[in-house]
Amino acid sequence: QAQLVESGGGLVQAGGSLRLSCAASERTFASGRTFSSHHMGWFRQAPGKEREFVAAISWTGGSTRYSDSVKGRFTISRDNVKNTVYLQMNSLIPGDTAVYYCAAKPPSRRWDSTDLREYDYWGQGTQVTVSS
Repeated sequence: QAQLVESGGGLVQAGGSLRLSCAASERTFASGRTFSSHHMGWFRQAPGKEREFVAAISWTGGSTRYSDSVKGRFTISRDNVKNTVYLQMNSLIPGDTAVYYCAAKPPSRRWDSTDLREYDYWGQGTQVTVSS
């Protein structure tokens, strides 16, 4: 089973920045595929709310998509050599407070779908708290 490990969360004041990382273990995903062949996404879940889509990136890194709430403030990127996907978060607001999860899905699925049910692998999450 592939492992995704998020890091970089923490407490920050409104207007500040954080950079989240999500590292995949070297063991291969199912069917002999590797990190570099999977589309990646970031989701978040605030207390009492459903998990929601934040950003997605295609397996090549050439295409990205963002939710309207973070567009222009967050940037998703990936390094397929380091088996890592990043989420740069700028101009943070209290509404961004949540547990952030990275997820992976195989290339057979649309990279830009925001449906979390299409993602097969999930990390354990990292807490981001933005104070006003």
